[in-house]
Amino acid sequence: MKEIPKYSNCFVCGDNNKHGLQAKFFYDGENAITEIVAGKEMEGYQGIYHGGIISALLDEIMIKAVLAIDKFVVTAEMTVRYILPVRTGEKIRFTGTIRKTNGKIYYTQGEAMNEKQEVVAKATGKYIEVEESFRKELMNSIE
Repeated sequence: MKEIPKYSNCFVCGDNNKHGLQAKFFYDGENAITEIVAGKEMEGYQGIYHGGIISALLDEIMIKAVLAIDKFVVTAEMTVRYILPVRTGEKIRFTGTIRKTNGKIYYTQGEAMNEKQEVVAKATGKYIEVEESFRKELMNSIE
C-alpha cells in the first residue's frame, strides 16, 4: 500500500497540526484506508465520539480515494448515515472508494467499521475536479 499525499496542516491528515486528527491515509489500488482510535478529546457526549469528526473522516477518506489517482477535487455534496455510536477508545477503520465517474464528477462511497466488523457509519459523496489554475494552487498544499 502507498501513502496518499497530504497537507501537513490539514485538520484531518496533517501531521503538523497539533489540534488535528493526524490520520495517515493509504491506497491499496482500489480503496483509500485509514484507522484511528476515537480519542476522548473529540467527544460529543461523554464516552461517545463526535459525529462531526466521523463526518470529517468520511469526507477525507472519500476525497483521498480520488486524490490517490492524482485527481484534485473538492466536495460538492455528501450524505452521511450514522448507524452505531462510536465509543471513545474504539479503533475505527475507514475505507473510501470511487463508485463511478462522469467527466469531472466523481461519485464515491465511504464506510467506517469498528473492531467487531460492525459498520458504524456510511457516506456517499460527489466531488468535482478543479480547474487547472485552482489545481496549481491546491498542489502548493500537497507534500
